[in-house]
Amino acid sequence: MSRATLLVLADGRFPAGGHAHSGGVEAAVRAGRINDAADLAAFCRGRLHTVGLTSAALAACAALGHDLVELDAAADARTPSPALRAAARRLGRQMMRAARATWPHPLLDALAARFPRGTHQPVVLGSAARAAGLGAEDAAYCVAYETISGPATAAVRLLSLDPFQATAVLARLAAETDAVAARAAAAAGDGVDALPAASAPLLEITAEDHAAWPVRLFAS
Repeated sequence: MSRATLLVLADGRFPAGGHAHSGGVEAAVRAGRINDAADLAAFCRGRLHTVGLTSAALAACAALGHDLVELDAAADARTPSPALRAAARRLGRQMMRAARATWPHPLLDALAARFPRGTHQPVVLGSAARAAGLGAEDAAYCVAYETISGPATAAVRLLSLDPFQATAVLARLAAETDAVAARAAAAAGDGVDALPAASAPLLEITAEDHAAWPVRLFAS
């Protein structure tokens, strides 16, 4: 495993399309649930321990080489919102383009052929990690961190939040991010049927509302 490779995959500038998605922050800001750094911290913590854990486990399972068709179905089952399923597949397509250009591998070619319209982003990320020579915990870390870093970046744009404060939120969640990544990787070792299914119903509900907005800054 190369630490530099892990940094490339986890880099927010990796062209995987995440900058266009707020992770539910845009809807939360409009609803008045996020107004400052303290609100952002609470939002990110909740997201990390629910959809973050679930997504990180899916990625870790893919990195271990488990059946990707089963993982796609497992991701669908854990994403009740049609809007979020569509967003996850759009992100998966973009991640696939970036991963195949960066780490060409027959595994990624086969996954792209099996799901021409895209599979869920965590499944692609885990496959990309495997293609790049990374492990299950590496993949889990990437997803867990992305679960909170994306919303933090979006909050800076939506609220004109001080970026130093947003970064401080991520730093204060570091220990919890470590714990979520470790838990996700451990669950992945037991196979697809053992994956966590933690959810955040409010994120699902507001995602459907957000998808119907005529004007929005973020895709989701």
